[in-house]
Amino acid sequence: MASNVLGRVFIYGGKGALGSVCVSQFKAKKWWVGNIDMKENESADANIVVNSSHTWKEQETAIISQMKEILKDEKLDGIICVAGGWAGGNAAHKDFLENSELMWKQSVWSSTIASSIAVHYLKEGGFLSLTGAKAALEGTPGMIGYGMAKAAVHQLTKSLADENSGLPKEAMVVSILPVTLDTPMNRKWMAKADTTSWTPLEFVSEYDVLEVGKQD
Repeated sequence: MASNVLGRVFIYGGKGALGSVCVSQFKAKKWWVGNIDMKENESADANIVVNSSHTWKEQETAIISQMKEILKDEKLDGIICVAGGWAGGNAAHKDFLENSELMWKQSVWSSTIASSIAVHYLKEGGFLSLTGAKAALEGTPGMIGYGMAKAAVHQLTKSLADENSGLPKEAMVVSILPVTLDTPMNRKWMAKADTTSWTPLEFVSEYDVLEVGKQD
């Protein structure tokens, strides 16, 4: 692993729209960047491909094992989890349970595995960022599965930030709470929406770069 880098960070969900921008931003700042996703990101220095057919525990075991092979004795300055997705529907929706399960897998599984990675490989004083949602601060009747999953991420963040959470000493953990991110898929499915209030992906990724850099 190269020694002439500013720091080392893993992006969980680094092939998605936001994740890809995060990888690019860190690479532009001369960081070593790893990606965890269901597909490789060619710009990353290392890739861990998640098997979606694995159970929650199987995914964690496989990722931690590959992380050990990649990092050797190195530690990470930051872990940024931007994995997730969206599905709508109230309790009467025909796919209510399926959508809820999907949201749990995409947001909660990834966030808890990112937390487990932090326990094993984050430096003391390192940075862990998870992705919640502003909407989940209140009821989300039109997207119940999504709201439940994001509320769980908020609770996870609060617990990790408290004493005796298991994270390395003086680690900083935050959860971003976006409203609407300016992604290609959001533009596709909300073609008539006013995008002027949407959050640019570069804004989020630059925040992560700055916050991880502060921890050094």
